[in-house]
Amino acid sequence: MRKYLLIALLLLSPFIFHLSPLSAAKANKQIVVLSVDLHCQACCDKIMKNIAFEKGVKDIVCDLKTKTVTVTYDANKTDVPTLLEAFKKINKPATVKENAPNATR
Repeated sequence: MRKYLLIALLLLSPFIFHLSPLSAAKANKQIVVLSVDLHCQACCDKIMKNIAFEKGVKDIVCDLKTKTVTVTYDANKTDVPTLLEAFKKINKPATVKENAPNATR
């Protein structure tokens, strides 16, 4: 009997975990474009290595030509002022160039 119960639990587990309240809190993805004083590829590398580990950051795109950094983040975990403070910590002050409040990607 335990064997059948275990098999049933294993077969139903994807449905049980999918409906759990923990998965109900979906990521609230936001995109912000920041203007940053970038001089070279090393500046982009520094940003990529440090900002990627900030809580809530999902993706970073650094554009050296336009001197912008596009950050996709989870608004449930972080916000723009926190991101700007993170840039300031690595001596790369940033300003908001463009903000897409309800971006879903």
